[in-house]
Amino acid sequence: MRRMLWAATVLAFVVALGAPAFAETKTVKGEIIDIQCYTKKDANVGEAHKNCGTTCAKKGAALGVLATENGKPVVYTITGDYTANNNEKLVPHFAHMVEVTGEVTEKDGKKTIAVKDLKMQKAS
Repeated sequence: MRRMLWAATVLAFVVALGAPAFAETKTVKGEIIDIQCYTKKDANVGEAHKNCGTTCAKKGAALGVLATENGKPVVYTITGDYTANNNEKLVPHFAHMVEVTGEVTEKDGKKTIAVKDLKMQKAS
């Protein structure tokens, strides 16, 4: 019994370590948003929210990409190097449409993207 428990524990540990290996590299198009403000009220986006959101972003607030998939809004929380130094690389792009590429993972229905590349989208 003890060996079985130990084997199950080791297996669970190996699976947990391997989880990031299942990340999918993906390109996502959408608007850079302040996650907390968007969660409070989904109208907290775009130019009307740019000044407030930029202030929060400079303080290190969690930022995301608001994309549309199958006609529904989907938020990808941004992680990785782009969030370093209080979102230094993201602040100039706040409330703009961008295309980000990185490793996407999902846990408990929440998506994250470890951004490796970011490109501004042209206004339509």
